[in-house]
Amino acid sequence: MYSNKLENVVASILAGGEGTRFKPYTEIIPKPMIPIGCEEKPLLEHIVCWLKKFGVTKFVFLVGYRWRQIRNYFGDGSRYGVSISYSLDDEEYHNTGGALLKAFKSNLFENNTIIVWYGDIIAPINVSNLIMFHRNGKADATVVLADKYQVPVGVAKIDNLNNVVELVEKPWLNFYVSIGVLVMEPYILKNVENYLGKSFDIMSDLVPWLIRKGFSVKAYIYNDFWYDVGSLERYVKLDYNVIKKFLCE
Repeated sequence: MYSNKLENVVASILAGGEGTRFKPYTEIIPKPMIPIGCEEKPLLEHIVCWLKKFGVTKFVFLVGYRWRQIRNYFGDGSRYGVSISYSLDDEEYHNTGGALLKAFKSNLFENNTIIVWYGDIIAPINVSNLIMFHRNGKADATVVLADKYQVPVGVAKIDNLNNVVELVEKPWLNFYVSIGVLVMEPYILKNVENYLGKSFDIMSDLVPWLIRKGFSVKAYIYNDFWYDVGSLERYVKLDYNVIKKFLCE
């Protein structure tokens, strides 16, 4: 069932959201097409380039909102040396899990190990090591977890008289957080519709369901930088000097 060849891997990129936290810009372009870096290439292009570095050449874009812009830009992927298929959200299959399920039922993943990558995540993960960890552990699913998280606001301690005794601005907290990247075997989606329906969330519904059902869900601990470019506020604060190794050359 398991192979160490990345040719048996397909990347499923979630690129169908409306990007409400990016309005008004996403009223014109879909969020994955937001330009990043000095060359102002779309965020989605940088994700494709990063995965291609590790030999991933099969992609399935889970698209919806203004999806034609994405298709018109990337086409079949041949100019990147990859193959890109598209699975379009609809009224029946939607939300992140429903989009993934529709692509599975359309046989777009075939029997390949699936890397699910949210289309607003920047993270220079060593994909080869991730797949090797997943397969060596004979996991059904592997969730990438960062080993710390920076709270975006100040955190205070107060005493019983409501005196502020400590205030730390945007502290780093040492606990494991999901960053929007996971690996899974396609067979785990076979019966999920019977339990979760056709509209569900991957992280808050599918992964907890897998754990409850006794599937092997492993944690791949990741300790490099990562950015969730999910809002305009986070986008304008991107430090290109930090993320430059993730960007297309």
